[in-house]
Amino acid sequence: MSTPITDRVALVTGGSGGIGRVVAERLAQDGLAVAVQYAGNKARAEETVSAITAAGGRALAVGCDVADEIAMSAAFDAVEPAFGGVDAVVNTAGIMVLAPLATFDLADLDRVHRTNIRGAFVVSQQAAHSVRPARRDRQLLDPCGPHPAADQGAYVASKAAVEGLTLIRGAPITRRRTTLRGQPPHVRVQRSVGSTKSAPERRRQARSAAAQALKVAPQALT
Repeated sequence: MSTPITDRVALVTGGSGGIGRVVAERLAQDGLAVAVQYAGNKARAEETVSAITAAGGRALAVGCDVADEIAMSAAFDAVEPAFGGVDAVVNTAGIMVLAPLATFDLADLDRVHRTNIRGAFVVSQQAAHSVRPARRDRQLLDPCGPHPAADQGAYVASKAAVEGLTLIRGAPITRRRTTLRGQPPHVRVQRSVGSTKSAPERRRQARSAAAQALKVAPQALT
């Protein structure tokens, strides 16, 4: 007999805001306990946790660097005392630095790739060791970014690497039968020199698009 969804636990990286928060709240609505991972903004992560618990869900905030394998391993361990373990991982953690290719700061390139590429790899690797084999054997990753624009070179390159990682989505990566699955959110936020939309308006647009796209995400956990 399969485990009821109300007994399952999801770890959402980058869960303190944006697409990650949409994912965390949606999974909580479907009955999963949610560990909300954050990198530096504890207050935002706790806001997400408060929103989930206020709606009757179960959640906790876990702070760590997704690109640090020791810290990420400790994050998985931190979930166990509260919820008993992790059944599914949704990796939405990522950063975007915008600048033309010709003038892009290579230090920023390293920073983007550390979080978006190494981070995705480390999260996947730790999930392979930590996701409960008898409970859930699938992991979701977000391999796709917005529609490419001239100032998104570093970000798009990092997401292309993550898409390569998810090419093994159908193959088990450990004896636990953990697999990878890509779930692109299909978020497109138009940017132009003459745009009159403010940053908050663009974020609201992205959040709305993500919410629509993530209607299919819970089915991947059943």
